Amino acid sequence: MKEIPQTQAIAPEGMELATLGSGCFWCIEAIYQDLKGVEGVKSGYSGGHIDNPSYRQVTSGTTGHAEVIQFSFDPNIISFEEILEIFWSTHDPTTLNRQGADVGPQYRSAVFFHNEKQKEVAEFYKEKLDASGAFDKKIVTEITPFANFYVAEDYHQNYFNDNGMQLYCQIVIRPKVEKFRKVFADKLNN
Repeated sequence: MKEIPQTQAIAPEGMELATLGSGCFWCIEAIYQDLKGVEGVKSGYSGGHIDNPSYRQVTSGTTGHAEVIQFSFDPNIISFEEILEIFWSTHDPTTLNRQGADVGPQYRSAVFFHNEKQKEVAEFYKEKLDASGAFDKKIVTEITPFANFYVAEDYHQNYFNDNGMQLYCQIVIRPKVEKFRKVFADKLNN
């Protein structure tokens, strides 16, 4: 049973929300679940025009939704800047509507900001990365206001932890998570 959509998402007191898309939500979920100061990571769909979409609808590429994660974070433990540093370090933000073999608008790189500060930080960071030459091509990450979030079906939640031996997890997710854990070891939960 799908949960009711969060069109007016509210973070717990003292926390902020983040909604990010960087390809398959199984990959990004596995990364953000390990971070200090991050709670309640959920895989879902955001940015589209269909209410309460199913995975099948979203993967058709016609709903306008991206596969995303949404979570609460404690800005006293991890800043939005640090969240974005991890975001841009763990996927290719220069490929439009694609991450590896996953192709379509549902796999786009996206930051759905929840307030003006998040918008300013995301735009600043994106411009700074483009100017630095960190990537060979221009960053195409979409930076747009948060409008809706629909929690994905139960079998998509905690996917890597529950299905780590599955082939996709072994070939695609595990190497990404292992690299992330080495680079950002100081930001991991114990």
